[in-house]
Amino acid sequence: MNKDYDVIIIGAGPGGIFSAFELKDSGLKVAVFEAGNELSKRKCTIDGKKVKNCINCKTGSIMSGFGGAGAFSDGKYNITNDFGGSLYEHIGRETALELMKYVDGINVRHGGEGTKLYSTSGSKFNKICMQNKLKLLNASVRHLGTDINYKVLENLYNELKEKVDFYFNTPVKEIKKTDDGFIVNADKEYSSRYCIVSVGRSGSKWMEKISHELNIPTTSSRVDIGVRVELDAHIFEHLTDELYESKIVYRTEKFEDNVRTFCMNPRGIVVTENTNGIVTVNGHSFESEEKKTGNTNFALLVSKHFSEPFKDSNGYGESIARLSNMLGGGVIVQRFGDLVRGRRSTEKRIEEGTVIPTLKATPGDLSLVLPKRILDGIIEMIYALDKVAPGTANDDTLLYGVEVKFYNMEVETDNNLETVNKGMFVIGDGSGVTHSLSHASASGVYVARYIMKQVALSK
Repeated sequence: MNKDYDVIIIGAGPGGIFSAFELKDSGLKVAVFEAGNELSKRKCTIDGKKVKNCINCKTGSIMSGFGGAGAFSDGKYNITNDFGGSLYEHIGRETALELMKYVDGINVRHGGEGTKLYSTSGSKFNKICMQNKLKLLNASVRHLGTDINYKVLENLYNELKEKVDFYFNTPVKEIKKTDDGFIVNADKEYSSRYCIVSVGRSGSKWMEKISHELNIPTTSSRVDIGVRVELDAHIFEHLTDELYESKIVYRTEKFEDNVRTFCMNPRGIVVTENTNGIVTVNGHSFESEEKKTGNTNFALLVSKHFSEPFKDSNGYGESIARLSNMLGGGVIVQRFGDLVRGRRSTEKRIEEGTVIPTLKATPGDLSLVLPKRILDGIIEMIYALDKVAPGTANDDTLLYGVEVKFYNMEVETDNNLETVNKGMFVIGDGSGVTHSLSHASASGVYVARYIMKQVALSK
């Protein structure tokens, strides 16, 4: 017998979690279907040391499961419309900011109390960046840290599981539109009046399939390709002590491409992540003092948009990541000094350097992996950053590759994030509209509130 719900949520990432959280006391019957594990059972075998490659687990624990891909991130919630997605284009700038602040309040009450809210407002670094052809983006950022972020998610789940039905390790195979709602085909068929899809970036191919089956228009998006930089924490501490994370953009002189810093982790570690069997690099940082390191890491990314006839931006990024995996057996690491001299790094040169790597990666040559245009932009950006953070362009600065940020094609929705199939909403990073924890969470709250209004109006 089918188990009927008022709302079915597909995906337990930030968007799905905050939709469920907002709906939990509404009197509506809510279910969440998630392809991965519950939080306590999420553990990836790839550690960058003994295991560098995917061993084909039943489900990828870093990208899937309760908390989504953000569960093991460094837990940065950026409260801004300047980056992180285009949610404000749908719901308005003020509403987007209000919802991001609302999400921040929930995180603070569920274990994030005591964490710091940083802000670029009035910072002296705005002027310093402008004087050096760099732009510092405006934002407030709540840094939870990987450890506190996990606790917040744990507390949210403990509260939700008493009021919401969770189906873990239950990927949804198909969504069918009916006269009065939807049929979701997972381990069996379930019916609902409303359906919220929040599958994240790792669900991009699934989202493409569902959009095609339900005749939902989509447009191609972009892919971000680059490296993760690791250097001595002292070099950036004047920035990180005040701002924690500085989102800095540089327009290259040679190609006029935008290169940006992303996901800055003061005194953090470099880690690997697995997306559809491809090993890429990322970074974590911690709130706990005993887990801090002597290094800071951040990504340098170049966004690539493609026009006709090529549309597969994610496929382009995947091919570059696979090449890195083929050459390095996983992630490649190279000293900046070796890169600009046109030679591959060796274990000996890295061991003799002043920066001790926090991830065991294969010494190699990133110029054999990254396209020249992207690599030239990254090198230009490092020299530009060296003017505001002297030492960035030191020979011993480490570059790990590749870092790729995949984006879903943008799913066509109205201003309420509702598709052409009335009652079906697409939120979070799976929509192509949001690209961050804060924007994804805010989109979940918005849609949940909209559904509650619709239910009230129908009575």
